[in-house]
Amino acid sequence: MGFSTLDYIIFAAYALLILSVGLWVSRSKNGEKKSAEDYFLASKSLPFWAIGASLIAANISAEQFIGMSGSGFAIGLAIASYEWMAALTLIVVAKFFLPIFIKQGLFTIPQFIEKRFNTNLKTILAIFWVSLFIFVNLTSVLFLGAKALDTILGTGDGSMIMYFIIGLACFAAAYSIWGGLSAVAWTDVIQVVLLVAGGFITTLIALNHVTPDGGIFAGLDHIYTTAGDKFHMILKRDNPEFMNLPGIGVLIGGMWVANIYYWGFNQYIIQRALAAKSLREAQKGLAFAAFLKLLLPLFVVIPGIIAFVMFTQPEGTAIIDGVKADFLRPDGSVNFDISYPWLIKSFIPVGIKGLVVAALSAAIVSSLASMLNSTATIFTMDIYKPYISKKTDGSDLVPVGRIAVIVSLAIAVLVAPALDTMPQMFQYIQEYTGVVSPGILAVFLMGLFWKKSNSKGAIIGVISSIPVALLLKFLPIEMPFLDQMMYTCLITMVVIIMVSLLTAKTDEDPKSIPLPKETFKTGKNFNIAAYAILLILVVLYTVFW
Repeated sequence: MGFSTLDYIIFAAYALLILSVGLWVSRSKNGEKKSAEDYFLASKSLPFWAIGASLIAANISAEQFIGMSGSGFAIGLAIASYEWMAALTLIVVAKFFLPIFIKQGLFTIPQFIEKRFNTNLKTILAIFWVSLFIFVNLTSVLFLGAKALDTILGTGDGSMIMYFIIGLACFAAAYSIWGGLSAVAWTDVIQVVLLVAGGFITTLIALNHVTPDGGIFAGLDHIYTTAGDKFHMILKRDNPEFMNLPGIGVLIGGMWVANIYYWGFNQYIIQRALAAKSLREAQKGLAFAAFLKLLLPLFVVIPGIIAFVMFTQPEGTAIIDGVKADFLRPDGSVNFDISYPWLIKSFIPVGIKGLVVAALSAAIVSSLASMLNSTATIFTMDIYKPYISKKTDGSDLVPVGRIAVIVSLAIAVLVAPALDTMPQMFQYIQEYTGVVSPGILAVFLMGLFWKKSNSKGAIIGVISSIPVALLLKFLPIEMPFLDQMMYTCLITMVVIIMVSLLTAKTDEDPKSIPLPKETFKTGKNFNIAAYAILLILVVLYTVFW
């Protein structure tokens, strides 16, 4: 099914709506210039529902729609642990980390490192994060998004990918450069409604085409019956994908390292919470996002399993012409990551296809805009302001932030096409981020909750974490990368403890953070939400164990 005139009109209407809202929110009020707080923290005015929606829109991108659907094809529902465990992680972050961050009045996560340890470590981490956002996050989202659009709208042979990369980059830049976090967050509210609706529509229509006679429930029953091994959350050791998701380790091991690092100390995620009206509003926003995370596997993982069933063609499956040729590369390997765009191209009817492609684009563009804003925030506040800026009134910070957005995007556009050879992009992103994230997480956890940790311990710990991670990665004994992350984090914490104890001049570091019990007190609504999420997770893991 091609892309019709009606589809183009619907897609154009979406693009016009997002640009109009983004530019309207970006307008100057009473002719005043935007301050750094206006541009980077949306004037600290976001309500909980905007925070929750923006968190999900920033998080859900081509990485999930394309990469996680591809892993759904290859692995099955077990990959949903990244989403379902993230819901619990958001509750932990809201209760134990947010109160400290908001009380410190932070613009960026590296600023916490400066307040707790020293400027040198802050600068090291700021440079690392800017590099990570540009060379891993922005490039992967641009490439996967362009690959999806090439499959749906282009020839599917990759010839249009560079054009789509440039188009997505320009679209994200059109409103995020001028408006900052305020434009990004408020357009995210629209984007998240669209991407959730579009995701459900794709899943339901795909299920309706699984069997020859059709029917959504018949399709669901068929994929569960014929691909039952794809519906286990906890993989056994003999499963070929055990190295990616090591059984019970996803509940008690390295998945916690990946999730706490991402949701607790990732600038482009936590920046929304820092822009809240109040701490209670921020905590409710994270709880709202946690509920949305529970829904995501329904429209980012299930489509991958549907594509797997259609590809393998077990008895009772609708015959799909050319399905093998569509998924197989010239070398005979399976191209997992075209699962979601292939479903859209093959089954979504005229008119609805424009809406679904708009939803996919919304996921891509909202993440790009979020990453760009956070890259600019860290560069401007943690590198430019302390080392380069000569204006004490901060009037140059917003213009520099806008330039940083343009430069970051230009570099990512040039690098993105180089990712063409990756088999499972979602796993690639997790694995290579996992080389550096355990050491950084160890520094934050020790800085937050152990008063004796000092700057020397933190610096030596984070530097030593890289060779430790690489050593574990390339040991002759095969080890799942999530286990590598857990061991790296634990070893780094031991290094920080040892160095701090050997070099400490006082019982407690002078920069340690006092943590009275009141710090972690939460409101009634948040507590009810937290218990509800925990109960839902227990049911999900019991049913799909």
